[in-house]
Amino acid sequence: MGRNKKRGGRGGGSGGRRQKKDEYRSDLIDKSDMKNERFFAYYKAQKIVPDDEWDLFVDTLRQHLPTTFRVAGSRETAHTLNSMVKDLHVPTLSNVTFEGQSIPPPVQIPWYPEGLAWQFNVPKKVLRKSSEFKKFHSFLVGETEVVMDMCAAPGSKTAQLLEALHADDTVTSTSMPSGLLIANDSDYKRTHLLIHQSARLPSPALMVTNMDASNYPSIKIPALVKGDASAGTPPRTEQLLFDRILCDVPCSGDGTIRKNIGIWKKWQPQDGNGLHSLQLRILQRAMKLLKSDGRIVYSTCSLNPVENEAVVASALKSNADFHLVDVSSQLPELKRQPGLTSWRPTSDREAKTIYDTYHAFLSAESGSETKLTQGHWPPQDVDELNLSRCMRFFIAVLERRSTNKTKFAHEKWKPKSNDDATMDAPPSGGGGSFKENPYTFLRPDDPILLSCIERLHLTSEFPASNVLVRNPEGDAVRSMYLTNDIVKQVVLHNEYGRIRLNAAGTKVLAKQEAGKGVDAQFRILGEGLPVVLPFTDPATILSGDLETLKILVQSYYPLCSSFSEPFKSVIEEKPAGSHIIRFPPEKSEGATLFHDVVLPVWKSNVSISLMIDKKAKSALSLRIFGADITTAGREATSAKVLKEDTATKAEEAQTSVKDQTPEDSEEATFEEAMEDVDG
Repeated sequence: MGRNKKRGGRGGGSGGRRQKKDEYRSDLIDKSDMKNERFFAYYKAQKIVPDDEWDLFVDTLRQHLPTTFRVAGSRETAHTLNSMVKDLHVPTLSNVTFEGQSIPPPVQIPWYPEGLAWQFNVPKKVLRKSSEFKKFHSFLVGETEVVMDMCAAPGSKTAQLLEALHADDTVTSTSMPSGLLIANDSDYKRTHLLIHQSARLPSPALMVTNMDASNYPSIKIPALVKGDASAGTPPRTEQLLFDRILCDVPCSGDGTIRKNIGIWKKWQPQDGNGLHSLQLRILQRAMKLLKSDGRIVYSTCSLNPVENEAVVASALKSNADFHLVDVSSQLPELKRQPGLTSWRPTSDREAKTIYDTYHAFLSAESGSETKLTQGHWPPQDVDELNLSRCMRFFIAVLERRSTNKTKFAHEKWKPKSNDDATMDAPPSGGGGSFKENPYTFLRPDDPILLSCIERLHLTSEFPASNVLVRNPEGDAVRSMYLTNDIVKQVVLHNEYGRIRLNAAGTKVLAKQEAGKGVDAQFRILGEGLPVVLPFTDPATILSGDLETLKILVQSYYPLCSSFSEPFKSVIEEKPAGSHIIRFPPEKSEGATLFHDVVLPVWKSNVSISLMIDKKAKSALSLRIFGADITTAGREATSAKVLKEDTATKAEEAQTSVKDQTPEDSEEATFEEAMEDVDG
């Protein structure tokens, strides 16, 4: 379920707005200024840590937050990249000294499965000036653009869910899973950032919608009942119920205080009080969309029990079909605290007056404009809800018990209540008008599609009936997308404006305007290649080596005659158009290719071009050649050297001015890449 960014939000920002860069800079605030008496008074009263640990807790909040990153991708891809981090980069960082001090290398986070998460505690000054860490920095930032998820923006959790769907994919190809992942966010701009992020893990099983999660519509799919439809009549439909739902809800974000240091100044109890009802509505809507035996993960990045245990308790009280799952045996090395069973809300901005019960609050503030409800406090039967099964901060796993009331895919769905029925009316979206074009599935015998299948040497197994386009006319004009079967059914049986559908499947083909004397054709996109590759005739895939790859990476349009044999003769004989090259593992002086790399190229009459974007090309160069040898990379390096020289001269001429290195812009990029706005 997506977030509704009405207020608060991840990291305490407003409306999902990214905070100013300096608000994340812990080096710009003295530890003596990291205090907020309201925060201290409120959380001492909640007893979120034992009294004898309070001082240690506060001291920890004031410490610099280590940098973490997670290696993402399919199981094979992730382990290949993880080996590169462990075997190539960590050894070069193990004996680094800077200004006489030893700098610790990255270490694996012990509780994270398969050792795919890392942490390093390195001052930003070292990242700017240490040659060893600058190289590692370039590798990380480059990989963020293609296959490594560093929680840089919305979509990090969606990426992990996609990885689960595609766990058995190979380094070079993506499967066609039968499942479905719907990623939703109420903020329109964030949905497009999410789409951009998910392109790193292309999936025909992904849909992105722009809805208010608390009012998410019922999605219809055909009912799988034999003899259900007569000739010429539309098929009966039913509600799509989900096996798993993630409710990563909007929150005050005060659990990110080590990163978002602005919280020290701004925090007040009302931040959580005002979000409680929205959080509850989102969770309750998710409960209505879940299958029997399905599970919901409710999560926040807040410490506040009003946003956590109080929401879970109210949701459980509203639906007896659900219970909390004991997950204490999962990730045993992860340090955590059990959920609270008592807490004391306040309506006082200064957190000086805290009430043990809702009745006490009503008696004292009957005329107050503060809209606290009974649900802000623990229920009388709190012990029966097993809130200690929650994990602070904060994750709770709710499971729906098996009931005869739950409708499955073979049963016809009918609204069970007025509440459910209203979901079929046009629901509220994320704000603003919805101007996206509709998706239209092409006929399998569409002439343009058939031409693409023939030119690109796609096999008969290619799911031509699952190719769709996006434009008002429904014609194959610029791009083609590919979905799996269930995404197709959702698109066909739900009005796209009603569910505010922003993306479906993955873009696989794009029209390429060729040069003089060459007809325009569709080419395979870099992001779509892993999806198309399993349906490509292996005999038509070209073979290249590291020397060939280096030429393609270094130049935008290298001439076919610039390559060595046998590749030179092979490529010169190929017709103009889209082709695929496979580069097998190889090691040479200054370059190592650890696994197969398969890349799309476009051949014109006399030249050939690698058809991946500049950032992906730079990341590929860093990974294989250890440096950015692309044209864009060389230009950036030259510009950087010039800036360094200019800055050095400025420092020498005006030593009293605060040190400002030319890497500031690079540091900002790195901070944004590392910054986890999702908490």
